[in-house]
This record gives sequence, structure tokens and C-alpha cells, in this order.
Amino acid sequence: MGKKEKRDQRYRESMKETDPEVEDSKYGKPLAYDKNFKGPIKDRSCTDIICCLLFLIFIVGLVVVAYFAFQYGDPRLLVYPVNSNNEICGYGKQLGKPYLLFFDLVACGRMGVGVFVKGCPTPQICVSACPTENKVLIPTVDAKSDFKYCKDGVDATTSSKSEDALLSDEDCARYWFKSKPLINRCVPSFVIDVLEKGKDMATAVADADVNATDASGGSYGDSIIGDSLGVYGTFLKAKEYGEKIIEDVWTAWWMILIGLFLAMVFALIWIIIMRWIAGFMVWFTIFAFLGLFGFSTAWTLYQYYELKDTSDSFHIQFSVIQMTMSKPKLFLAFGIISGVILVIALLILLILCSRIRIAISLIKEGSRAVGTMMFTLICPIFPFALQIVVVGFWLTVAVFLASTGRNQSFDFNNNSSEYRYPNGSYNYENIQKATSAFFGKACDNTSLSSSEFCTFLKNQEENFVIYSQIFNLFMMFWLVNFVVALGQMTLAGAFASYYWAFEKPRDIPAFPILSSLWRCFRYHLGSMAFGSLIIAIVQMIRVLLEYVDAKLKGKENPVAKFFIKCLKCCFWCLEKFLKFLNKNAYILIAAHGKNFCTSAKNAFMLIMRNIVRVVVIDKVTDFLLFISKLVVVAFAAATSYFFFDGRIDFLSSFTPSLNFYVVPIVLVTLGSYVIASCFFSVYEMAVDTLFLCFLEDLERNDGSPEKPYYMSKDLRKILGKKNVMAPSEKKEF
Repeated sequence: MGKKEKRDQRYRESMKETDPEVEDSKYGKPLAYDKNFKGPIKDRSCTDIICCLLFLIFIVGLVVVAYFAFQYGDPRLLVYPVNSNNEICGYGKQLGKPYLLFFDLVACGRMGVGVFVKGCPTPQICVSACPTENKVLIPTVDAKSDFKYCKDGVDATTSSKSEDALLSDEDCARYWFKSKPLINRCVPSFVIDVLEKGKDMATAVADADVNATDASGGSYGDSIIGDSLGVYGTFLKAKEYGEKIIEDVWTAWWMILIGLFLAMVFALIWIIIMRWIAGFMVWFTIFAFLGLFGFSTAWTLYQYYELKDTSDSFHIQFSVIQMTMSKPKLFLAFGIISGVILVIALLILLILCSRIRIAISLIKEGSRAVGTMMFTLICPIFPFALQIVVVGFWLTVAVFLASTGRNQSFDFNNNSSEYRYPNGSYNYENIQKATSAFFGKACDNTSLSSSEFCTFLKNQEENFVIYSQIFNLFMMFWLVNFVVALGQMTLAGAFASYYWAFEKPRDIPAFPILSSLWRCFRYHLGSMAFGSLIIAIVQMIRVLLEYVDAKLKGKENPVAKFFIKCLKCCFWCLEKFLKFLNKNAYILIAAHGKNFCTSAKNAFMLIMRNIVRVVVIDKVTDFLLFISKLVVVAFAAATSYFFFDGRIDFLSSFTPSLNFYVVPIVLVTLGSYVIASCFFSVYEMAVDTLFLCFLEDLERNDGSPEKPYYMSKDLRKILGKKNVMAPSEKKEF
């Protein structure tokens, strides 16, 4: 070895540094230098193939459930009312009778809004037309021919029962109001007049001159009728408001879109300027916090010294509780508390100052990365749209499944030659084959309804629908989390390409987003399915706990309630932790191409070796993103408020006439929050990816010519590190 080579070697050894935070520990050894690693690995293999196959099998299962739901369900059946025999008005036996009439509508109304949830306990029948008159039956006056509305199978004119018995047994309605159909329910006309003519309920009842009797024949007064039927007026009022809201949205839809577009542009501008204002925002907040508690400590202690020789006191009263507190002691307590918080904050600032600077630098670098790859900002649009599709598909299948149990179109009696033997007995083998698809729905229309076999079929139907709903919900969770994983891994691959480019932007590969997306679909469907499956299982457990908690409401079992609350809290924390771990695992999968478990383990070990830095960067990023979202939403809300309220003079000619000008303001505000969340999710993913790459960079490299750092100059300056060249290389250079 020549003199020049020995001198270069000594120089390199002198420049090597060991970061104290990444030394060997119980969380594994620091990552070793790999001369072949120059960013996301292109030569990789498929990962977690078994999970990929399992995911595809479950997708096929979802298709089967959806086919069953679409084939045998009909959402229209959920809209149509059902009579007391659970028969759908307008279908099956009730064909030609599309409207529902309540025997005692006042009794239903006295249940309050619960009538829309629990239903009405009085008899209900399907009728071909709603009543056109007000009528109260009096057994001693009215003949049986006046008994127009009776249960199915009851003919008042031929019944052996007396008039009084027909009414007391609730075979026929005691009274009815002149009504109009509303969502296929017969609603009293005077209730609708409350809306259409602006009357109050008491006036409408008096003008209609109506009367009604309860089940025992006692007369309802006008006040009871008005109060009871007021619940339907509330429903109609809500319907009217809903129609006006839809009208406002239709009128101002293009203005709402413009408002959302402006929010999008503002969010984009804010992300770009974050590289210049991130440091100011963080340090200003920190020093404002310290200044606030410093002033609080000084002022409260000053007040204590001013009042310590006095007997001034505060008198506080809460309901029946009265308290008297000494002013000097109160100021002393607040002074001590403020002082303790101030000292703790100062100590934390002194200890974490360098790490806060690292966090700010990474946030600035994230802004540069997003600015360099602007197309990353549109990436969240596609996962967001896919999530809407998944949730919409789940909701559609759930509605169709819910309606399968109400299908009443099948009838054994219409197929007697197929389902009966020549002697008239039922052919249970053929019946079982026919009902395998829809589990004995025809039992409602045949004499089989009393048989054990039909009961068995009904139970199978209910079980199948319940299990299908559970499976459908589970697949919704799995698919939504899979879409989230796809978006995160795609962005992670793109931003990893940015970090590991030695000279930016020259060394950044062409089309980094498309390349990353291709690697996700080509190699890592199984890993994304694995990670999303874990989250979906935890979410299903949380749904089960919510169901159990709802069932325990009103039960006197405090021990069970306590354990349920603890389990809910634990699984909530577990879900948050797993989402955090999954995101970091996806980052390493995108960079190194290893399977999910290996990547999750490596990510966890890397994080634990740098836990303080992780906590600081996470909290600083969360704070900045919260402020950023707040700024974007506030900008959109304020702009839409001033426009729709007509306070912008030069745009007043474009201000529409609306029923509720707050409607478009709320929509723009909510929409801007969604837009800000999408945009800043990209920013957050950029910071998280760059941070993990930064930690790897610290462990793999040492700044020597063979192992240079890939981090920015600002980060190297904060850490006191630098990339150097050997003297011979300097001379040649």
C-alpha cells in the first residue's frame, strides 16, 4: 500500500462517526451498509402469496353473496309498508292494496318518535285506497255495513260477532280520518295541511272537526289528538326541510364546486410554502406556550404576594354545593402549577431541541419532495374514490340482503305438481331443493307454515342473511383497509425514490409513482392483503364489542359493563398501534421488497432504536398538519360565508337566492376538510417515508466517500455530520 493510499485510509477512519442512538441494543443491531442499495429495489419477488390467494378467495365469496342478494333481494320491499301479518302491501296476498292503514293512529302517535323505530303496536291493514272521510263507529248506531276497514279474513257483514265484539276484539277499525297517502302510509289530511297551509296542529284539528276513540271506546280529546299526531307533523316538517336543502344544493351546485376548487388550490399553495414557514410555526408555538405559562406564573405569584395578608375569598356555588376558597391560596396554587409546567416544558425543550430541529427539517424536506413530484398530490383521489365505491357496494349489498327475507313471490300452491305427490302430500325433497336458494320464503303462503320443516327453513334463511351481512361487513373493512394500504405503499415507494436519489432531482427515476404502483400490484398484493386483514379483524372485534355494549344497556351488571369498556379501550388502542406499524411496514416493503412480517419487524426495531426521535417527529408533524387543515378549512368556510351571505360587493350579483344559505357553506366546509385531509395525507406520508429513510441512512452510512449520507445538507448540519472526499479525491477534483 502506497503512502497516498495509507493517508486516505487514515483520513476515512478519522471521519467515521457512530450515532449514539443507533448502537447495538435489545432492539437489534443497526443496519449494515449495502453497496447495492440505491433506493427502492427493482429486482424483487412476490411476497405473502398465501395471503394473496386467501384475499382472492374471499373476494369470490363476496361475489357469491352479492349475487344472492341481487338475485333474491328487492330494496323496494323495504320501502313498502307491512301489515300486522308481516305481509307487504302491494305484493303477494296484498296485491292491489298498496297503502297501509292504522286502526288507532292516535295511539301510535303517543309513542313519540319511537313509532318510526319500533313500529306501531295497534293493528294495521293494507288497503286499496286511503279513507276519504272522517268516521267514528258507534256500535249501537252504526250497522255492520259501515265497518269498512277490517282485518284480512274478517267480513263484518257476515261475521257472527256483534258490532261491539268486532271493535273490542280489534277485528275492525273504530275510527279513521280522511287521509292522503305518504310513502304508502295513510296520513290524515289535516296533518299534511299543517305544512301546506302553515297551520298549527291544534287549529288544524279544530278545523277538521275530527274525533277518535281508544281501544276501550273512550273518546280522545282534541288536545290528545293534536299532541299525538304532532309527531307525524314533525316528520313532514323534516321532509319539507330536506326538500328545501336539496333545492338549495341544486341551485348552488356549481358555486359549491368552485369553492371546493379554491380550497384545493389553497391547500396546494399551503403545502408548497410549508418549507419556509414550518420552522416559524413550530418555534412560535413553543415560545408562545412558554411565554404564556411564564406570564401566568409571574402574575399569579405577584397576586399572591399582594393578597397574602388579606382575607379575600371566592364564593362558588354549584346547585346545592357551596364552596369558599381563599384568594391568596388559590393564586399560590395556580402559580405553583404554572411554574411546574413551565419548568417541565423548558427541560423538555432543552433536551429535545436538536430533535425538534430535525423534525422541522424533515417537514421542509417533505414539502420539497411533494413539490418535486407534484403528481403525488392527486394520488389520494383514487384511493378515496375506491373507498367510496367499496362502502357504496357494501351498503348496496346490505340493503339487498335485508330485503331477501321479505320476498313473497314464491308459492308452492302454484307448483303443486312439482311439490306434491299424487296423494296430495308434500314432496319435501323437491321443496328442499327449491328452497335451497331462498330458504322457504313460500312458507308464508302455504299450509306448510305450521310444519317443523318450514320452521327449519325459516331459521336457515335468517341465519344465512345474518352470516352474509357479517361477511359483507368484514369484507368492507378488509377492502377499505386494502385500498388504504395501496395508497400508502404507492406513495412510500415514490418518496423513497426521492430520498435515495443522491443528487436531487437529477437522480430521481422517471415516473416514480407509476413505477411504485406497478411494484405494488406485481409483487405485494399479498402483503397489502395481510396488513389490511389484521386491521379488519380488530375492527370486527370492536363492532362485536359495540354490539355487546348496546345489549348491556339498561342491564344491572356493572362488572360486565366495566370489562366491556376496558376491552373497547384496549382494542381501540390496538387498532391505532397496528395502523401505525402497518404504515411503517408498507414503507419498508416499498423500499426493500421484503414480506409483511419481516418488514413490520424491521420497522418496529428501527423505530424502537430511535424512539425519542419518532415521538418528536410524529407529534410535531401532527401539530403542523392540524394547523394546516385548520387554516384550509377556515379559509374555505370564511370565503363561502362572505359570498353566500352577500357580503362581497363585486360578487353580489352572483349570490343565489336560497332557503338556507348555511347549506352550501356547510357543504363547502366539509368538502374542504376532506380535500385538506387528502392533500395533507400525502404530506404526512412524505414526512414518514423520509424519516424512516433518514434513520436507515444514519445506520447504513457514515459520510465517507464509500458510504455517503443521502440526507439533505440541513439535516447533516443539525447532526454535525458531513459528506467528505478523501484528500486524493479533493486534489483530483
